[in-house]
Amino acid sequence: MKIILFGPPGVGKGTQAKLLLEEFHCPHISTGDLLREAVKNQTPLGVKARSFMDAGNLVPDDVVIGLIEEVLQSDQAKDSFILDGFPRTLPQAKALDALFERLDIKLDRVISLEVDPEEIIRRLDQRRLCKACGHIYPLDLLKGGDRCLHCGGELHQREDDKPATVRRRLDVYQQQTRPLIEYYRSTDRLATVNGMNEIGYVHKMILDLLYRDGTHV
Repeated sequence: MKIILFGPPGVGKGTQAKLLLEEFHCPHISTGDLLREAVKNQTPLGVKARSFMDAGNLVPDDVVIGLIEEVLQSDQAKDSFILDGFPRTLPQAKALDALFERLDIKLDRVISLEVDPEEIIRRLDQRRLCKACGHIYPLDLLKGGDRCLHCGGELHQREDDKPATVRRRLDVYQQQTRPLIEYYRSTDRLATVNGMNEIGYVHKMILDLLYRDGTHV
């Protein structure tokens, strides 16, 4: 199984990726995690990436593609992977396709999770994060409490989850990432899944899609 999972911020990509990992036990490729690990380990690409990050600049696409290439050439990811959070722009998608062709990798599916923008804003505005252990909760689960149910730590709302910030993030998604839907649809690799449903049901829809395709390993 070789799939890309994408959608707007707050759609639940990370949650669905985690559920798929539990189901199929395949590598999860998150570009954010790759960058952090490479910087931490001071690999050649990590050192290069850090020079841009320290200057407050975006890490260039060729560096990110290089990190993805290293993973795809590993024994763990040569037969199966879930790529989450990349590509985000059309040039990145084309560069990734060129990498797949060079490595003789056939991408099975691009799964786009679709959610109404106003629902995303509502969901993220209701989300609280524990400063101590990182657990995330919806306000309705807390039932008026202000401490983490897992460790008792202090809860807070991330700046990225506030409505004004979310609207800006959604605008960026519409301008930069939304065009990828037509790009992948034109090559018959796109499948859309309604992310408005309950987490378990969204997971079931993704599984039904993969099993119907014969995509799963």
